[in-house]
This record gives sequence, C-alpha cells and structure tokens, in this order.
Amino acid sequence: MGILDIFGGGKSPERATRLKSKVTQKYGGPEARQKAIQQLGEMSFPEATASLLARFTITVEPQTTDGDEKEHVFGLIRARGEAAVEPIRTFLRRTDQASSWALRLLREPLPADRYITAVVEHLTELGSIYTRDPEKKLVLLHEAESLEDPRIAPIALPLLDDMADDVKIAAIRVLGPRAYPEAREPMLALLTAPETARRVQTSLIEAIARSGFGVQGYREKVEALLPEPFFVDKAGILKRRGGPAGGQSE
Repeated sequence: MGILDIFGGGKSPERATRLKSKVTQKYGGPEARQKAIQQLGEMSFPEATASLLARFTITVEPQTTDGDEKEHVFGLIRARGEAAVEPIRTFLRRTDQASSWALRLLREPLPADRYITAVVEHLTELGSIYTRDPEKKLVLLHEAESLEDPRIAPIALPLLDDMADDVKIAAIRVLGPRAYPEAREPMLALLTAPETARRVQTSLIEAIARSGFGVQGYREKVEALLPEPFFVDKAGILKRRGGPAGGQSE
C-alpha cells in the first residue's frame, strides 16, 4: 500500500474496491458518496467499474439526487466503451438487482450480434437457477422479447416452469409470436394444469392463439377454459374470433 492510499488518495485496484462501500452508503449527506463516484470515474481499472456499478443497487432520498447520481454513473461507465463489458457482465451474473441498468450499458458498446449473444448467455445461466427475486429474469426476458434470434425461444422454454408467475408470463410473451414447435406441448400442459393461476392461463391462451398451435390431446380441457372471443376450430386450432387467418390474434 502506498502512502497516498494510507491518507485516502491514490489510484489502485485495491483503492477502487474499497470505495464501493462509500458509493453504496445510503444514509447521511451525499458528499462522501459523490466524491467516491468522482474518484472512481478517474480510475480505469475494472475494479473501479465494478464499484461504480454497485451504485445502481441502492436508492437514496431525495429521488432527484438518486436519479442524478445514477445518470452520472451511467455516463462514466458508458465512456469506458468495450473496457466496461466484462465488469458489466460479471455484475449481471453476481447481482440480482439493477439488471436494466446493466443491459442499457451493455447495449452501448456491443454490436447487435454480440449483444444478443450476451442476453442469450445470461438467460441460459438463469434458466436452471432458483432466485428469490425474479427481477433479473424478468428484465432479460423482456429484452429477449424484442430481439430476433433462433436461440431465444429454446432458452425461454424452461422458464415456463419457474416458481414465479411473473416469470412464466414473461416467458410466454417471448414464446407466443415465435411459434416454436417444441413449446406447444409444454404450453398446453401448463394451461390445463389445475394449479396454474388464472392470469398465467390468460397469457397462455393469447400466446397459443397467436402461435397458431393446435390443441390436439388437450381439446376438451382447453375449451373448458376459453373466454370469449377465443374458440377452437374444427381443425383443432385455437383462434380469436375476428382475428386474421392462421390463428393469429389481433
């Protein structure tokens, strides 16, 4: 440790790591926290980026101060470009909070193909993991919903079995418009399972109708669950009345 570190100054990876505790200090005046943010902004180490990212995991009062600090931190990290990618991805893997900030930051320096790959990889990692807080799964699924890639439907499919209904619904929204054949049976099984919540069933009915899937093997159970304007036609396809041909909902 150098003499500048002893007196609170200096720039080193160790110093950057220690400043994390100041960046995440919620109570008291903002001066110490803001000074730590400024000091970290002047360091180029990955550890400095990691400590800056920790600011997104807390909320302080007043909200205007919280928002201003987070936007400042966002700008500091964004300016690092490609150098920030690995610290951001490590943050995504290790932290359940602030996933939306991390994805915003990843989207900046990465070309579209690498960004999609990152989303796919993080969702794949989460698919088999139980989490008490579903925020990260929800953020990643919401992002995946807007992306076009053949890898997305297969990684969303296992999340139909998630413990959280919100995650199930987010996975259903990813799967519906993609008409992924392997999803037909699991979606129908979930729809007709007695323990499935009504709001999950509602999302499934919409998604199955949009996908154009048939309900073969489940017709009687499915028909008993359908509200207007949904119906099963003679060919066994779930449709919305008044929707376009092919089972697609409006």
